[in-house]
Formats: sequence, structure tokens, C-alpha cells
Amino acid sequence: MRSLILVLVVMALAMPLHGQEQTLVSGPIDNGGFGGPVVKFSQIDNRFALLVGGYGGWLINHSFMIGGGGFGLANSIRGSREAQVYYGTGNNLKLQFGYGGLMLEYIGEPNSLIHYNVSALIGAGGVNYGYIENMYWPYNDNFDDASTCFVFEPGAGAELNVTRFFRINAGASYRLVRGTDLVGISDAELSDFAVNLTFKFGKF
Repeated sequence: MRSLILVLVVMALAMPLHGQEQTLVSGPIDNGGFGGPVVKFSQIDNRFALLVGGYGGWLINHSFMIGGGGFGLANSIRGSREAQVYYGTGNNLKLQFGYGGLMLEYIGEPNSLIHYNVSALIGAGGVNYGYIENMYWPYNDNFDDASTCFVFEPGAGAELNVTRFFRINAGASYRLVRGTDLVGISDAELSDFAVNLTFKFGKF
């Protein structure tokens, strides 16, 4: 009986505390969303790399976005000498690289004509090789070797409100790659800074 009384007393004392719970987002939530293409100018293995893709998601209270994104290498980067020798292709090997995952973004002062944003991608990528004159999906059967990797890419930018449903964002990010296990390419050679141009369409 004493145990039951003690439990009831503890519950009664805890009830006011429960009513004072605080949350990250409180009150009415203004829902929105956006998506759009992204062009990234970067380097892979100290050579120019053009990556294209896009991202988008759910926009909460005009400021916080949670969604997803993905990007892939669009220009031709020849495989390293080590890879060419290992696969016996002469000078006919092209690097394939892509990644994607969860995208988080915070938009500061979104109603201002020009404002800022900070973002981060947390996900995974894949790297492989293919013949330069025969680039199609899936990769050429002669190259069974492939590697997956972890990718973390934080970034920041400046954003211009063009119309109520269209924005242009220019910024920079750093692509951190870990876990690559493929002949002729390393984590350090896949990791680098990027200059990004994004076109956003949606309800902001």
C-alpha cells in the first residue's frame, strides 16, 4: 500500500513538469517545400570536376528544410596511371563518381531580398570506372570492382529572392569522402571544395 501511495505522489509531482515541456518547433507550423537543380564546380584528383544534380524537401516555417539530394560527375576524368595499368586499358579509362543522401538546410532571414543559408548533406557515394567511348548505366561488365563510401558535405551560400516561387543561390561547400577502396583513387583525391550554383523552385 505504501508503495502505491509513493508512486501516486511521484506521478502527481511530475505532472506539472510534463506540462512545461519545451520543443524546437512550437505553435502553428507553416509548411512549404522546394526543389531544383544544382551545378557544382570542384576538383577530383587535382583535376576539374563538374558535378550536376539537385536537392529539395519539406520547408518548415520558411527557414528549416529537411529532404534529400544527389549529385554525379558529369565531365570526363581519365583514370589514374595506376588504374590504367591495373585494368590494362591503356589510356581509355574514365572515372565514375556519384553520391547522395539526407539534406538539411537552415535559411536565415528568408524574407529579405538577399539572405544566407547553411546546409549539410550526410549520405553515401559510389565510385567505379568505365570506358570513355562506352559510358552507359550500368557500368561496363569488364569492371566489376566498385567501392562505396561515406560522404559528408557542409556548405553555405547567399540567396536571392527572384520571385515568390523562384530563388537563386550561390555558395561553397566541402565534400568529405571516407571509406573508398578502389585502385587508383583515394579519399583525399575525391574530397575537395566546390563552388555551387542552385536554382530553387517551390513554396517558400
